Amino acid sequence: MDATSSSETPQDTVYEEIESFFDSAPPLKDGADISRKLNEFIARDSQSTGGGGATRVVCVTSGGTTVPLEKRCVRYIDNFSSGHRGAASTEYFLKAGYSVIFLYRRGTFQPFCRSLPEDPLLECFEVSKELNVQARQSHSEAVKRAIGEHCAAIDQGYLLKLPFTTIFEYLQILQLIAMSMKNLGKCAMFYLAAAVSDFYVPWKSMVEHKIQSASGPLDMRLVQVPKMLSVLRKDWVPMAFCISFKLETDSKILLEKAEMALKKYKMHLVVANELETRKEVVVVVTSSEKISVHRDKNEARADVESPLIKLLVEKHSSYIEGPDF
Repeated sequence: MDATSSSETPQDTVYEEIESFFDSAPPLKDGADISRKLNEFIARDSQSTGGGGATRVVCVTSGGTTVPLEKRCVRYIDNFSSGHRGAASTEYFLKAGYSVIFLYRRGTFQPFCRSLPEDPLLECFEVSKELNVQARQSHSEAVKRAIGEHCAAIDQGYLLKLPFTTIFEYLQILQLIAMSMKNLGKCAMFYLAAAVSDFYVPWKSMVEHKIQSASGPLDMRLVQVPKMLSVLRKDWVPMAFCISFKLETDSKILLEKAEMALKKYKMHLVVANELETRKEVVVVVTSSEKISVHRDKNEARADVESPLIKLLVEKHSSYIEGPDF
């Protein structure tokens, strides 16, 4: 065997890094329960269409992952992601007839809550003389609508919410979701809007207890998080329609980076957004075109996710109806 045929390929290296990541990650405390919920959710959707498997299911990832610095975590590295895009997009996917698996960071925006007032939660309610708790009159309609829409989506089996905090939890749960959706074929979609950490501290290298400031300046080595997107596309859910996001602060490199991600990870679409204008406009990048999607400025409460999801649903439909490769 010559040196070329026996050498390790870049793809082999990726698989080794991913295997090492999962092997060394702390086990999910509720992994079995998450798998059960996923299987029941997918089975219920299939039954609702007579077992034909025609229900479209989208996994929406939302919010940002944390990178713990200690096993008994006190300090961690975070990012600014609020989860607004994922929460808003979930609402529009539900309106479009999709079932949604909402993989979200604890404490970030939730579907149907965007219309609620920005007042602290307790200020939205009042206690009557009979000691009954009710929404304040000024907030009553918004609160009722949010609770009603949320409960309807959950009770009717169209929305499954799964929380995460750390990079370890996020990637382990994402893999479980992908495995559960594999048999959906082209009817599965992944809308990967979460802000995933690029670097992390390997669990085996992490100290057990709180890092002491008395030890002096902190010198810590971070390693790159394995690139899971290519494996998700190739192995976990090869038939699913996959959309990733690219956020940059420099508009000059944004589209170039989006195109690179499209090719490198074999995504069907990449949604490019610049930090300062991300709530006003995004650019959907495909192998053949770049489509600018704008928020309707004529509507006071309009957001860019409404036309974005409409476009993505159309693209997904074309993909489902297209030839198999």
